[in-house]
Amino acid sequence: MASKVELLCEENIKPIIEKLGYDVIEIEYAKKVDGMNLTFVIDNENGINLEDCEKVHKIIDEKLDELNPTNDVPYILNVSSVGIDRPIKNYKDFLRNKGKQVELKLFTPFEGKKSYIGELKNFTDSDIVIVVDSEEKVFSKEKVAQVIPVIKF
Repeated sequence: MASKVELLCEENIKPIIEKLGYDVIEIEYAKKVDGMNLTFVIDNENGINLEDCEKVHKIIDEKLDELNPTNDVPYILNVSSVGIDRPIKNYKDFLRNKGKQVELKLFTPFEGKKSYIGELKNFTDSDIVIVVDSEEKVFSKEKVAQVIPVIKF
């Protein structure tokens, strides 16, 4: 369940970040080793670099001071990227990865396997279609544990 701080940031800060052309993937307010941390995880279709994180940080820092979501409790503000191996979860993630190689992990075996690698061909609210060795395979989303991009270096 989202905290009051996270909800305030969702309502007031997320739209500012989105106007800059970024997707807000996650907002987290949590205690870490160095104290309370307010973290915004961002992404966009071109990926995120250090300059993107700095740009967002500078713009939202002043707005957060005005909003004061923590009621003067000190915190460390972090803006970070999602990482290249982040699981594919929402519509934008699936759209962005359509036509790319993904690894699909299942809760229970299908045709004797719990993991498939193939091209993400299509997706609906209920199914995911990947092409494995030139053959289309359709998986019910409720049977899929995780879908992650295949990273090749």
